[in-house]
Amino acid sequence: MVAVKRLEKDFAQGEVEFQTELKTIGKMYHRNLVRLLGYCLDGDHKLLVFEFMSNGSLADIIFNKEKQPKWEERMEIARDISRGILYLHQECETQIIHCDIKPQNILMDNNWRAKISDFGVAKFLKQDQTNTYTGIRGTKGYVAPEWFQKQAITVKADVYSFGVMLLEIICCRKCVDWSKREDEAILEEWVYACYTTGKIGSLVGGDEMVDESKVERMVKIGIWCVQDEPSLRPTMKNVLLMLEGIVEIPVPPNPFFS
Repeated sequence: MVAVKRLEKDFAQGEVEFQTELKTIGKMYHRNLVRLLGYCLDGDHKLLVFEFMSNGSLADIIFNKEKQPKWEERMEIARDISRGILYLHQECETQIIHCDIKPQNILMDNNWRAKISDFGVAKFLKQDQTNTYTGIRGTKGYVAPEWFQKQAITVKADVYSFGVMLLEIICCRKCVDWSKREDEAILEEWVYACYTTGKIGSLVGGDEMVDESKVERMVKIGIWCVQDEPSLRPTMKNVLLMLEGIVEIPVPPNPFFS
């Protein structure tokens, strides 16, 4: 079984650039990235062939009360995703900023392992390049503030998106939900308010009881990741170390100070 993605006829990217990026993705191999198996470029026919991911997307499970995984399973999913992003940022031949980290782009294989997919808007950095200037890419709610301020974009933009998604994984709800009360509608703001007022217990999605200290650790990581100022956000390596409980997590500042 494979998954075939057909690109639209008016797909704008130049063919040479597109082939270069495909070859880069084709050489990447990591247990937490969806594997590109092949592609077809024949006139208007542009097809990508991926490994088939039988359990749908992360969005399908964390936003569906009947499918929500237990706390420890959700935390393992968060660690899986962070390992995949760390590979893109530091471990593969070409440094890659994914630019669209969100639950819909995290797919689950038949063993419920999380894998990052969809490199359609990814930014491939040249050797010795650490940042780039480009138009806004990504999905509303997950886009880091620097995109809107026309600042240079670095790997910290992915860290921001991961932080938003980590809070969604903790709370089992979407980052923007206008069906909630006004003070709860924007997830990062509500989480920070609960964190500073000692109401951590009200954040956990699902029905199970979870040790509040575990929840607080994860919430602090999420708050560090969604800092307005990119330099304050941890690297993906440090995020993974914090998720694995290897390093201590300092008290995060107010993420919205700027």
